Amino acid sequence: VVTENKEIPESAKIDMIVALITLKYTQSNSVCYVKDGQAIGVGAGQQSRIHCTRLAGNKADQWWLRQMPEVLNLPFKDDVRRPDRDNAIDVYLSDDECDDVLRDGEWQRVFTEQPKALTREQKKDWIAKMSGVTVGSDAFFPFGDNVERARKSGVQYIAEPGGSIRDDHVIATADKYGMVLAFTGARLFHH
Repeated sequence: VVTENKEIPESAKIDMIVALITLKYTQSNSVCYVKDGQAIGVGAGQQSRIHCTRLAGNKADQWWLRQMPEVLNLPFKDDVRRPDRDNAIDVYLSDDECDDVLRDGEWQRVFTEQPKALTREQKKDWIAKMSGVTVGSDAFFPFGDNVERARKSGVQYIAEPGGSIRDDHVIATADKYGMVLAFTGARLFHH
């Protein structure tokens, strides 16, 4: 553990292991967000580490948005199948396509009543409440921007191999937010 904060709860250690196992079997470049023992966002096969971090972070954000009370209490019809329910939730959470599931003639297909659309502000406020997330990377973070992006998705614990010539900058960025950064020494990046 290379940061000032060295406290890693047992649950975060398990999440680090889950992230690293996931990354071992994921196409490089890859980053994995984990919470409570489950992978909640994986960004793989991108051309740069920050693209992986953003992609996986956006998926983690979507996972967290699905936990909103407004989403958990959507008034689905009893006969709506799980795939249709999942698709409706994804569209409902989308900034660009939300109207596709809420417009007249469409919402009646899956809902008993028309739900109110969530605002961007509501979603942003909810995402800001996410915490205790772990992120793992299959190779070192070359810049602090990866830590900055991960923080936006509630990351408090990071596991990565270390070995960048800018490790000091990455450590300083993690320290700035009181995050825990552990160098594994195990590079999982393979081509």
